[in-house]
Formats: sequence, structure tokens, C-alpha cells
Amino acid sequence: MSHLQHRPFGTHGKVHDITPASAGWRYVGFGLYRLRAGERVSEATGDNEVILVMVEGKAKISGAGHDWGELGERMSVFEKTAPHCLYLPNGSEWSAEATTECTIAVCAAPGKGGHAARRIGPDGITLTQRGDGSNTRHINNIAMENEDYCDSLLVTEVFTPAGNWSSYPSHRHDEDDFPRVTYLEETYYHRLNPADGFGLQRVYTDDRQLDETMAVHDHDVVCVPRGHHPCGAPHGIEMYYLNVMAGPLRKWRFVAAPPVAHLM
Repeated sequence: MSHLQHRPFGTHGKVHDITPASAGWRYVGFGLYRLRAGERVSEATGDNEVILVMVEGKAKISGAGHDWGELGERMSVFEKTAPHCLYLPNGSEWSAEATTECTIAVCAAPGKGGHAARRIGPDGITLTQRGDGSNTRHINNIAMENEDYCDSLLVTEVFTPAGNWSSYPSHRHDEDDFPRVTYLEETYYHRLNPADGFGLQRVYTDDRQLDETMAVHDHDVVCVPRGHHPCGAPHGIEMYYLNVMAGPLRKWRFVAAPPVAHLM
């Protein structure tokens, strides 16, 4: 299996715990909890800011000295409704008590104390189409560049219909050369419908010094340290992924792969 691909530790508890140190980079962290009703978890953000994404299910959440009540609505991510999320700055603590079976993503990147804790969604998040034909996919922007909610984090959800491609035409964001391109590390948390299906993701550089093609399964995470990173959903299998990006500048600028640049 590729060193970029992370299978979950199991089906219960904290099943992903990706840190900059474990990923071999500098900015992005990603954790995932799968909880049963009544279970509690808690963490301190430390030097990071975090966005908690209620991928599925419901939980009562407290954080940064505030009770945020019960967050979550969709019981399956493939309902495609807007997610309930919570932004917490660096130097805060949070806890969650599952009120149903739930999946909570913890998206992390360096915090600078520049933003206050806040709920994100479901209000203000609208599922929008990107691309057309077999490149059609649908986006829930949680905290991208236009949403001034964070110091470092860029977070979005993408739903790719069966038989379609996504994160395509192939593009990269691996140089700190704004405004042409920005350096952004990225994680992909994948879900598949049906859950026993598979998708494909390729991570490659123009010179092919990095060139990995992976069969991704439900709850896998792929780390993209550099290069292009398209995804494909086979016929009959829907693909969802939650993207987390961060780098030295909170701007998303990318460069297309030369062979497909004309498709942009």
C-alpha cells in the first residue's frame, strides 16, 4: 500500500490520527472519531486551530468555553445535506458526547489567534455543481478562501457521482509562488456508496518522481504532499471526500497539468 494512503485503525473510536510529523509535512492534521451513542471524547487544540465536521450523526459539543448544543443532522453523508461544523481557535479545548452513532472529523492546522470560535453551517452552505459531463461533481464549501473563518484552514466537501472524475483536470498546489500558485498540503477523507465499493486516486508530479495510484475504500485517507491528485468513481459507486488544506498562505491557487490544461 502507498505510504500516502492511510487505512482506518478500526471501526470504532479514534480511527485516524494524522499529524504533520506522521505525514512528513508542516501544516495539516486530520483526525476521525466514530462513536456510539453516549460516548464522550475531548481534546485540546494546542497550537492548532480546528474545524470539527459532523460527517454523520449527532453530538452535543462544548468548546472554547461555550456550550454549542447538539450539532449534526444527516445520518448518512450521502444525504448530501449541508454539514454542521464548529471552528475552534488554537489554545482552546473541546468535548463531544454522541447522541446517536456519529462520525466526527477533526481538521487541524496552525492557529494564530486571529479568529473566534463559531458555528459553521448548515446555514450558508449550499451544494453547488462544478464541472460538467463526466467531470461533474457537487461541492459543500465549509471554509474556503471566501469564508473568512480561519487563520490557516481551507475545508470543503465534494460529492462525485458514479462514473465521474473529480479533482480533475489534474492540478497541483505545491509551490509558494503567489499569485501564480500556493503551497497547500491536503488530505482526502474518502467515503463510498455502497460502502464495500472502491474509488481511485492518483498522486503524481510532472516529472513522475512521485507517481502513486491507489484503490481507496470507505474511510481511507490519502495525503497529498505535492503534485496532481485526481480521483475517479467507478460506474455504480458514488464517492464523497472531505478535503483539508493548509500552507503558509490561506489562498487556493493551482497550476494544471500541461497535458490537460486545455480542459480547465
